[in-house]
Amino acid sequence: MSELPPLPAPAPPAQPMLEQPLRDLAAWTAHLRHMTIPVLASTSEQLELWRSNEDAADAHLLGEILNKDPLMTLKLLAHAASQRSSRLLTDAETVTAALVLLGITPFFKAFGPQPTVEERLAGRPEALAGLQRVLLRAERAARFALGFAAHRADPDAEVIHSAALLHDFSEMLLWCEAPALALQIQQLQAAQPGLRSTAAQRQVLNIELGDLEQALMKAWHLPELLAQITNDKKARDPQVRCVMLAVRLARHTALGWENPAIPDDLAEIGELLTLSPAHALKLLHELDGTPG
Repeated sequence: MSELPPLPAPAPPAQPMLEQPLRDLAAWTAHLRHMTIPVLASTSEQLELWRSNEDAADAHLLGEILNKDPLMTLKLLAHAASQRSSRLLTDAETVTAALVLLGITPFFKAFGPQPTVEERLAGRPEALAGLQRVLLRAERAARFALGFAAHRADPDAEVIHSAALLHDFSEMLLWCEAPALALQIQQLQAAQPGLRSTAAQRQVLNIELGDLEQALMKAWHLPELLAQITNDKKARDPQVRCVMLAVRLARHTALGWENPAIPDDLAEIGELLTLSPAHALKLLHELDGTPG
């Protein structure tokens, strides 16, 4: 009598979601630093395709895939930081650098089949839509920031791209881990249009997401330059301004280019890039792939 094939291993149980806010920044940091971060389904699928053809994969090719997914970028940079040897003098500040540091085979060994945001939020379509809005905004902000850095001939242009892509990662994690609380913030701001994001966050979460982001970057030992460029409280630094203005513009143009805040954005971007507002607008439409 032939043996029956072994049963597939059961899928690990889904992590329970937070329904109530944690008490303070330390509690939020301790909780989120150990969460299993899901990635986009498209990223997970492409990684599995390349896993079966590992010999053909290289750091630049995989980097192009991962750079489109802020959550996978975050996971990779955090893992690379945890593997960093004391003998290395530089941090892996970009996805490609992290892949080169790890090597392709160790990368695939460290990152098996990835859980996805689509699975995580399958029963919460409003939360999935909220997360997708943040992800799209991050992708556009990264494109703007890279364009600004290139115009300024900044040698850290790739790091600036990564910083803009990750600028709102704590909001992304909130949608994945505590979607009910993220929706509460969204509804609070919809009901009170003049309410600042930070005030809404403090009211619902007991913390500001920007502070959580910096605390997590420190906990994960992410590169100092990346943490610095992502820190809005260092707004006078030109690299920080590149990221801040890119993120702000992506937020203001999410629904089109008619937002009344855009002229102020154009003036500040023009000042940063030494362009007139009209020339700045032309550059922005080129970067965004929209008609001028």
